[in-house]
Amino acid sequence: FLAAFDTTSSTVEWAIAELLRNPEKMERARSEIREIIGRGKLVQESQIFALPYLQAIIKEVFRLYPPATTISRYYEADIEIGQYIVPKNALVLVNLWAIGRDSSLWSSPDSFVPERFLDSEIDVKGQHFELLPFGTGRRMCLGMPLADRFIHLTVASLIHNFDWKLEDGIKPEDVDMSERPGLTVQKAVPLMAIPIRTSI
Repeated sequence: FLAAFDTTSSTVEWAIAELLRNPEKMERARSEIREIIGRGKLVQESQIFALPYLQAIIKEVFRLYPPATTISRYYEADIEIGQYIVPKNALVLVNLWAIGRDSSLWSSPDSFVPERFLDSEIDVKGQHFELLPFGTGRRMCLGMPLADRFIHLTVASLIHNFDWKLEDGIKPEDVDMSERPGLTVQKAVPLMAIPIRTSI
């Protein structure tokens, strides 16, 4: 339970932090939601599939801030990977954080660019090895379907129902995006933002 709540809440926090740092992307997401959902209506889970820019935002957050920094695997037999022999029963750690920031896979890897996913087939379901926030294979995260839907629905609702203001006159470019080391990728400094109810 702790792993599920911790990773989901930190992913939502990263998403809102990146959108506050990039007001034009926040406005584009809000416009998409209001055009598809309409004013005065609540976002429904079934409508998430009609919001491609929101989906791109969440994929980009997963790329930059995977809920877990690594996944591990044991091999039941010797296996050759590239030019290396991995012996039976060896523990292999895959660094998801490094994959998400690999310049050979991503252009401008340290920048928040949701648009990179708009015309891309890449998803988070374990088939595209450049984006594996939930792992892959038989030991993939069991909570992936729920987390994926919940994160989309929560971020969409926060964008649709609230305007956001940074506390203490902080400018968007000054939002601290440093990470706290650990098994999960969390903000070192919690996001300090004030939600202002909109008249949707």
